[in-house]
Amino acid sequence: MSENRKAYGTWSSPISADVVVGASKGYSGLRAHGGDLFWLETRPDEGGRATLIQRSGGATRELTPAPFNVRSRVHEYGGGAYCVGVGVDGDHVYCVDFKDQNVHAVALADASPQPRQITRGDASERFADLFWDGAAVLAVRETHGGGEAVNDLVRIDPASGAVAVLHRGHDFYAAPRSSADGRLAFLVWDHPNMPWDGTQLMVADYDGAALSNATVVAGGAAESVVQPTWCESKLLFASDASGYWNLYAYDRSGVYCLLAEAAEYAGPAWQFASTYFVPIGVRHVVARRIADGEPSLVVVDLEHGLASPLHSACSAYSDIVRTAAGVAFLAGFPDCATEIAELKLDDGAQRVVASPGERPVPASAISAAERITFDSTNGTAHAFYYPPRNADQQGLPGELPPLLVTTHGGPTSASNGDLSWRIQFYTSRGWAVVDVNYRGSTGYGRVYRTSLNGAWGITDVEDCVACVRHLVAQGRVDPLRVAIRGGSAGGYTTLAALAFSDVFKAGASHYGIGDLRALDRDTHKFESRYLGTLVGGDDAMAQRSPINHVDQLGCPVIFFQGAEDKIVPPNQAEAMRDALLAKGIDVGYELFEGERHGFRRAENMRRVVEAEYGFLAGVFGIPT
Repeated sequence: MSENRKAYGTWSSPISADVVVGASKGYSGLRAHGGDLFWLETRPDEGGRATLIQRSGGATRELTPAPFNVRSRVHEYGGGAYCVGVGVDGDHVYCVDFKDQNVHAVALADASPQPRQITRGDASERFADLFWDGAAVLAVRETHGGGEAVNDLVRIDPASGAVAVLHRGHDFYAAPRSSADGRLAFLVWDHPNMPWDGTQLMVADYDGAALSNATVVAGGAAESVVQPTWCESKLLFASDASGYWNLYAYDRSGVYCLLAEAAEYAGPAWQFASTYFVPIGVRHVVARRIADGEPSLVVVDLEHGLASPLHSACSAYSDIVRTAAGVAFLAGFPDCATEIAELKLDDGAQRVVASPGERPVPASAISAAERITFDSTNGTAHAFYYPPRNADQQGLPGELPPLLVTTHGGPTSASNGDLSWRIQFYTSRGWAVVDVNYRGSTGYGRVYRTSLNGAWGITDVEDCVACVRHLVAQGRVDPLRVAIRGGSAGGYTTLAALAFSDVFKAGASHYGIGDLRALDRDTHKFESRYLGTLVGGDDAMAQRSPINHVDQLGCPVIFFQGAEDKIVPPNQAEAMRDALLAKGIDVGYELFEGERHGFRRAENMRRVVEAEYGFLAGVFGIPT
């Protein structure tokens, strides 16, 4: 037998938990201003804080020294935590500090910038989706006190810190965007909708201090409008009125579709201020386009309604902004970490603006995503399959690899083919991994997205099961060694799959949901009516709660939970843990103090990687 043949799961891997954590530095919130680029850099080795970076004239500097953490808690998911403004006293960045949720100013002219507090509230008054209107900061505010939180649209005076309400009365607000001709566009929606269910696009006259003549120009209870963006006197936005998030425009003549096609030009607004497209002059837009889950950059001619290919070398594009030479964006790849890239429009040349660094392992240890489509109940579903791969190592003759099924959160979200070191940790050891875009995922149109409504815990589980059976039928995985993992909503799908099917032999739930009725009672405002859409009434929630079907769950499970999670509180994991222990099932439980919904601190991330793998490998008798 050749020395490179070893049992699947026992391969020697160069990808340690330290590699996974060390490569977890992430970028977000890319913005452009006056020839400079700005972005947020998340640092697990600094407690997971996000710091603001400026790149100017080829030099990069940090604007928010530790312990400042640029992060908003509006909707708990945040987004739009900073903006750049030009005033009579110079250019400033206005940003939200996670600790007190106040807005602070950073003077860009200072050689050693120090944030200066502007607003004077406490953490019960939160701000997000910051936008500079030319003289002040516009923002979405969320106020917590007695009862349900209140959201409104506000204007913040940068000199005094005074906060004035511009619009109130709706359950939710987003995207305040002012125009040069004295108008303000913004989005509103109300319970029980989520922003991908239906939003209204409003336009009002704006004199710099107050709004008047506010009018709904697009959207509705069953039409999702995303990213209003002024292009001189024309307002561009994405709407799914056609069944896909296509590009539309509003001007004095009304609303019209710029380009109708079976492709997505926007995504779900889990966070504020995502940018999926950017105007390039008055006639063209550079946009991210997803067709059947396949992303690319295109140039859209607004006059003729034509989309021309621009770039397709990446597995994901996000946060697209205009630069002097072209566009910059967050670029995802199947074989290296996400970086910030700039693409010149005149010759198509691409340069790296910022990168986490050299790939820490050789390319031969990386398993590239394979896009698969498979038959499920009442239609097809999608996934990314990662075969075992590590240099020249191979499994034993006649042996099939164990399979880890991963389920993304949301559930209205999506997986893509970006490099995930968590996935590579498994594939480099001889596991197969499949990342399922079950029905309800975005990137495939509104019908696919809404097919989960009323069927959460059924359709998503059916798709995960169908995916396993598809891979088993192809002879690619061992049907007796199949585990499933997921976080948040994916944690619910994980637990539901363990309770309502017999395909999976072990599971890992990361801040997942076991009791839907308890979540419906305990969760935050943003998602407080979401379960009604996804599941139904109290009886349906009880029927589909894994906590009520522990008698059907007979395999080992490990739980990971943040002690300060306000979205899925710790009582969810603890109730499931106690019920399974009472039944005599092997259970693991890891509670992390100081963590919320997701793990940001390096030491905790490292522990999760090692504990999860050790637990699942142990179930299958794989030595670690």
